[in-house]
Amino acid sequence: MQSNIEPTIIQQLRTDSQKDGIQKLVVGAVICINNKFLLIERVLSDFMGGFVGIPSGTVEAGEDLLIALAREVQEETGLLVTWVLKYLGSFDYRSSSGKKTRHFNFLVEVEEGKIKLDPAEHQAYYWVALSDAAFTMLNISDATKAVLKTASQQ
Repeated sequence: MQSNIEPTIIQQLRTDSQKDGIQKLVVGAVICINNKFLLIERVLSDFMGGFVGIPSGTVEAGEDLLIALAREVQEETGLLVTWVLKYLGSFDYRSSSGKKTRHFNFLVEVEEGKIKLDPAEHQAYYWVALSDAAFTMLNISDATKAVLKTASQQ
């Protein structure tokens, strides 16, 4: 995996999170092919069940943010990240355990491949353009919509 993100930027994200009292770090991947974004729908029994979002997951203790990003994309979709193109910003929320969580978002490129969801975590995937009716009809958080709009301007 290659990256356009400077290591100093990654370190600053971690430093700022510590200063802000963030207890949990999450990374998310915006995957865009032919002007459509890959979105995955959480199983109803999970935290935020039924929500549709980008592939994302928890950064393990001591794990590099970009390594965690590639790992989570592969775990959640079966796709391999080849490039981390751009940092798209972050948003904060409370996790299912009540931890103050920061969700870092990155625009990535992936190898062509078949999407394989873990049925214990995700029940469907969609390729959606911002202009598609599905973009307004799917259960996508406002924070995720904002990240996708930022990515579309890159």
